[in-house]
Amino acid sequence: MSVEQRIASLGLTLPAPPQPLGSYTAVSEAGELLFVSGQLPLRDGKLLYQGQVGGKLTPEDGRQAAQLAALNVLAQIRAHLDGFGRLVRIVRLEGHVSSAEGFFGQPAVLDGASDLFAAVLGDKAGHARAAFSQTQLPANAAVILVAIAQISQIAPDATPARQA
Repeated sequence: MSVEQRIASLGLTLPAPPQPLGSYTAVSEAGELLFVSGQLPLRDGKLLYQGQVGGKLTPEDGRQAAQLAALNVLAQIRAHLDGFGRLVRIVRLEGHVSSAEGFFGQPAVLDGASDLFAAVLGDKAGHARAAFSQTQLPANAAVILVAIAQISQIAPDATPARQA
């Protein structure tokens, strides 16, 4: 089953990759590594989760925000690689959670992203992760995810050229 089919089986859709909010690229490739810039919980250009988790937003809202941001990470990877054939695995996920004072559930919020990756990427999802608490994020977003993925230089199903 493809990544897109697994996403659909969860009742979700892979959105169009969001455009950067500033003077940077959404994805940068360096050798076997793919760096995905901070992804917000955006859909169709609209920020769906704004405010602090543990304040205006519940921890479940935060999980949903992290899941949507993770879908945007996948959308960026798919757009940059023209599919998922070259994706070896997600190496690292860094999550920033806009948190109300006294809220310490950032790891559980980020499980929304990690659980989505596990469900749709299987063994390509295992990643190191860091969770950070912020008082405010750009655009008043609830969550921002930054990801690093390992990629192959040649798609696994590509046939190498014959040597003369």
